[in-house]
Amino acid sequence: MKNIVLYSILLFTVASCSKELTFENQSFEKKTSLPCTENCPHITVTIPIAKNLPIVADSINKKVFSVLKEIIYFGKKPYTSTDYNGLINSFIGSYEQLRKEFPEDTFGWEAEIEGTIKYQSESILNLQIKHYTYTGGAHGYQGLRSLLFDPETGKSIQNNQLFKDQNAFKSFAEKKFRSKYKIPENKSINATGFLFEDNAFQLPLNIFYTEKGLLLYYNPYEAASYVDGPKELLLPYKEVNDYLLIK
Repeated sequence: MKNIVLYSILLFTVASCSKELTFENQSFEKKTSLPCTENCPHITVTIPIAKNLPIVADSINKKVFSVLKEIIYFGKKPYTSTDYNGLINSFIGSYEQLRKEFPEDTFGWEAEIEGTIKYQSESILNLQIKHYTYTGGAHGYQGLRSLLFDPETGKSIQNNQLFKDQNAFKSFAEKKFRSKYKIPENKSINATGFLFEDNAFQLPLNIFYTEKGLLLYYNPYEAASYVDGPKELLLPYKEVNDYLLIK
């Protein structure tokens, strides 16, 4: 009888563990098959794949993949690939097709994508996508993407779902932004060289949860020129908790 009880407890423990959302890093890499001596076009992708809870994991994985399709493309539309191998093949394929059309030109294409779990709690899951792509021109483009999820359902959380009153939070954030970057209160937000659209402060497209606080992250071109680089504002939770719906 004792053995049966112990076996039942073990089965329950294993079953409980298997119902926890976990992640496994997977890597994908491809180089061009065309001859090259330096700056050979290549792409590397390392991304956390959600596992164990099928419905939740599938929702997260589909969203992450769709974002990578937006990041890794050449042309007017994202690739139609349905998996990561197809995606990296499409990227290299675009290069090789262009090389065939313009054999005398030099191309040094590359793409490097790295996904990490930025923050995880009972109420929110935050994945960070760090990316760099170059497909010609004076320079490539690098940036960060923040993907927010409900860890119980796997559904995406939009920035406007984070706040009790987004306008109130934006006003608070603008004051903090002006203070950090020394923009006078009686001057326009672009008075010191920023490039906010319509000369009006806006929250960034990417908001991160971190151990130290809420991070507002502006990628290049979003609030400043490429040369000026990304801009960020870290707001401690003790200052923003009253604005947050999700903590």
